Order: sequence, then structure tokens, then C-alpha cells
Amino acid sequence: MQRSVSGTHRLPPTRPKTIHVQKHPRRFLTSITRLGLLLSIFSALAIGVYIWADTVKSRWYIFDPEQMHKLSLEALDLYPNSTAGVIHHIAAKLNKQHSSRHIAADPFPTGVLSTDSDNPDWFFNNAGGAMGAMYILHASITEYLIIFGTSIGTEGHTGRHTADDYFHILEGEQWAMKAGSLEPEKYRKGTVHHLRRGQVKQYKMPEGCWALELAQGWIPPMMAFGLADGLFSTLDLPTLWNTCWITGREIVRNLMVGKI
Repeated sequence: MQRSVSGTHRLPPTRPKTIHVQKHPRRFLTSITRLGLLLSIFSALAIGVYIWADTVKSRWYIFDPEQMHKLSLEALDLYPNSTAGVIHHIAAKLNKQHSSRHIAADPFPTGVLSTDSDNPDWFFNNAGGAMGAMYILHASITEYLIIFGTSIGTEGHTGRHTADDYFHILEGEQWAMKAGSLEPEKYRKGTVHHLRRGQVKQYKMPEGCWALELAQGWIPPMMAFGLADGLFSTLDLPTLWNTCWITGREIVRNLMVGKI
């Protein structure tokens, strides 16, 4: 017997489930307010510490620019025809005054008998488009004292730094120019080029030039300028490593004996 189907059975329509999301705008705003308050307090404290430290940083200096100039002239009088002898005298005298706790080893221990240094702590420095070699005699949070120069010449940007820079010319010449200046500044053997903190110039060592360079202020922020060319231009990773390792080593070594 056949059964007839009178119609099609349809399922009743289902309503989509509504997901209720509880919003807490007050809680979110409170979190943002607290975070902003903490950041403001931290920033105010950091600025306060910086302002205080900037006013007293000279207490941590162990070098005097005038004394460095006198020492440079003394070395030039003793060794007028030997840059190695000049550097040797400066390093030996500083080591005697400040001891090996603050001063690195003499890069030319044999003095006038040297034409090349075998000390492995010499390394190249590429910064502001210029290139030279440097040897760190001292590095700390507030000061560095280095031998810097080139035997073939270079030119570039001084950088705008957080420290005063005293460039004592030991051999050759350094030329410098401010924006808008029609005549170059020329610093010859036995003179000092003082680049004030925050000031900027173009500079050039037209042939060969070597100098005793003293910087006094905040040294760590200057590292960015010293590393930028290596990171984005030369890609000389061994030199970048030497720069960071030797500078960091000397800063830590001085911190361990109380020199900031």
C-alpha cells in the first residue's frame, strides 16, 4: 500500500547566536593613564639625573686640556722629527702620572726606533665619511684620550657631539670649516683645534696628520657616530668588533677603579 506525502516538513529557522563582548572602557582608560603617568615620572627623573650629572661631570675628569697642550709641546721639542717618539713620550709621561690603571700601554715603547707599531689595539675608524687609525690611551664615561690620524690624508664631517673635543696636532695639519665660512681654519703642528660640544664642522687632513685627541663630556652617546659608517657603509665587522670591544674594555676597566 502506498502512502502519500501531503507536504514537505521544514525545520524551524534558527536564530544566529549573539556573542556578547563585555567592554570595559573605564578599565582601559585607567591602564593607559597609569602607563602615561609612569612614563612621565620616569622621564622627569631621567632628565633630572642628567641635568644634575651634567653640572658635576667635571669632577670626574682626570685630564686638563692645557696640561695636554703643554705635554704635546714638550714631546714635540724632544722629538721634532719623530712622530713615534712624540707618541712614546706622551704615553710614558701619562702612564707615570696616572698609572696603568687609567692609561693603556705605550704603542711605541722603543720611541724613535719605531716606524710601525706592533700593538694589536690599533684599529681603523670610519666616521662622518673620513677614515683614519686610532689608539685608545684612555676611555671612560666622561673622557677619552686617543691617538688619531692618517699618513695619506682624509676628509669628512666632525659629527655633533656631547663632549668638547681638543685636537692637539702632533704632525701635519688639520683644516676645518664652519658653514658659511669662506676661509678655512688651519691648525698646524703644535696647535689645538677645540671643537665645542654641539658644534659641527667639515674637516680635512690634506696629507698626513696625527693628533692627540682629548674629549670631555658624555662619551657613550658619541659611539653611534663612530659606528654608523661601519654598519651602513664599510660593513667591516672585525673593525666594528675591535671598536666596541676595546672601548668597552677600557670604560669598564676605569669604572672598576672608580673612574666615571
